[in-house]
Amino acid sequence: MTYLQLYQKYQTLPPVYQAEVADFVDFLATRKATDKPLERKTPVFGSAKGQFQMSPDFDAPLDDFADYQ
Repeated sequence: MTYLQLYQKYQTLPPVYQAEVADFVDFLATRKATDKPLERKTPVFGSAKGQFQMSPDFDAPLDDFADYQ
């Protein structure tokens, strides 16, 4: 479809629908302007250091699994 064909179809619409088409074009233009790819930060090894604490007996066997050993 060429611009001329599109414009001719637009001209055949009643004014109410022409306004709706104009609103839709504005919506598409703002959506296009705000669509930005997400910038992801590269994780750095050790960046969570000090944020978590593990109990001293973390590696100790659990009592719940005593029957299986």
